[in-house]
Amino acid sequence: MATFRKSCIERQPLIGTFAAIPHPVAIEVVAQAGPDFLCIDWEHSQIGRERIEDLIRAADIHRVPAIVRVPGHAPEQIAAVLDAGASGVLVPRVSTAEQAKAVVMATRYPPIGERGVGPGRAAGYGYRIPDYLSKANDELVLAIQVETAEGLANIAEIAAVDGVDVIFVGPGDLSVSIGALGPQGKSRLDDAIRTITTTALVAGRSVGIFRPSTDDIAQWSATGISFFLLASDTMFLGAAVAEKTADARAKATK
Repeated sequence: MATFRKSCIERQPLIGTFAAIPHPVAIEVVAQAGPDFLCIDWEHSQIGRERIEDLIRAADIHRVPAIVRVPGHAPEQIAAVLDAGASGVLVPRVSTAEQAKAVVMATRYPPIGERGVGPGRAAGYGYRIPDYLSKANDELVLAIQVETAEGLANIAEIAAVDGVDVIFVGPGDLSVSIGALGPQGKSRLDDAIRTITTTALVAGRSVGIFRPSTDDIAQWSATGISFFLLASDTMFLGAAVAEKTADARAKATK
């Protein structure tokens, strides 16, 4: 797991999924299925702060890196999940270079950032602080979501911020923000995603995106996107139940 950030920066193809079910069993089931990483969704799920450490621990058992999508930009939220042992953070709604710089400060230790030193799980509850400090800046992934019209307009300045590893496109919020909803807005949304991707790649950042299915992974991979969050544990669960139920119902029909 120590090489996860290196894989991100080198733009190796990485396929992960969102974890939204607030129970370690779900993490273990998904981790054993073979994703490259998991993203525990603290922003859009019923997962509480007190549960995150247990979920990270469950992913660690199976040697699958677990990053956490935090609810916002607050340094204490970022520090909390990193102290719990997360392999990185996904920070939503980053729309300006100033916001990007602020999350770098919250994620990285000095001299790069301003993250405070704490005796959390990641540092062996205080017993391995020097060891953790020596490697955290090199190993923790910082991904930021660009998902607003303002972020699209500021993408060149955002992508130029040192300390950011992955520019992650949130197509759902972006489509709402730029007025590109539904089939009629697809072309406009695709153009916006390509603009973000090209600009980020030129600046030396890796690019990620959420996709609800595998249908267009090849299309977006061809643009240089290498970091994919595919659906979520809840979406996979619902799809599998629907598929198998329909299949069984068809076979049981007399």
